[in-house]
Amino acid sequence: MAGYACSLAQALLEHGYAAHRFNMRSCGGTEQYSGRGLYHSGQTGDVHEVVRQIRAEDGKPFIIIGFSLGGNVALKLAGELGARAADEGIAAVCAVSTPIDLAACVRKLHTRFNWLYANRFLKRLKQRIRVKERLMPGLFPVHRLGEVRTIRDFDDIFTAPAFGFGTAANYYATQSSAQFLEKIRVPALLIQAKDDPLIPFSVFDLPAFGTNPNLRLVATEHGGHIGFISRRRPRFWVDGVILEWMAGVWEQAPAGIRSHPQGPLLP
Repeated sequence: MAGYACSLAQALLEHGYAAHRFNMRSCGGTEQYSGRGLYHSGQTGDVHEVVRQIRAEDGKPFIIIGFSLGGNVALKLAGELGARAADEGIAAVCAVSTPIDLAACVRKLHTRFNWLYANRFLKRLKQRIRVKERLMPGLFPVHRLGEVRTIRDFDDIFTAPAFGFGTAANYYATQSSAQFLEKIRVPALLIQAKDDPLIPFSVFDLPAFGTNPNLRLVATEHGGHIGFISRRRPRFWVDGVILEWMAGVWEQAPAGIRSHPQGPLLP
């Protein structure tokens, strides 16, 4: 589990919340447990099912907090559910350093400035396919790995066909959370640095931020991609911003929710 998720989980526990950390399908060494599946950037079904199961056990509401692609999933799920989100136990969502426009972010990823990160990410994606091939031979066209030079190539050859999207272009168009922001009906906090090297800040220039009162965008001049570091303690200052926002969410929530907070789910 990434350090930023561990940091936030620790802060949440210290403030009396129950924190549930969530690995996307086939991430975090879970390939052998995820059957035939991989994850994709808009895969909301798994998180939704986890919320349902834990909600069924104690009936308490959730705040879903996602970092990077996890933020895209959190926002997209809230938008898909619309007014039903609160009824299903989702009190709010938070997204940090989130690629809400997948196509624009993939283009940004493959600029010269980001080649090191892109190559590293691509190697991990290819390795995940090789691991799946060892576990379940014939599941993917492994012989085509040599054709993959970019993230878009990978999505065209592996991700899009595996999930029925057809092409990478259609995958990006249908699974980006930007188009779901207007439909969100629970409080939603988005934290984004303007100098994020992987996400062009222009993708946040959307009418939804002016027309949907449930959305709050906190934009900082600096912070990179999930790099909100301070010279003073706490070093990872975004934890405090999220905790302060959560306190406000619970204060403004209906009495039944306010008296029984479950805490966050971190995809």
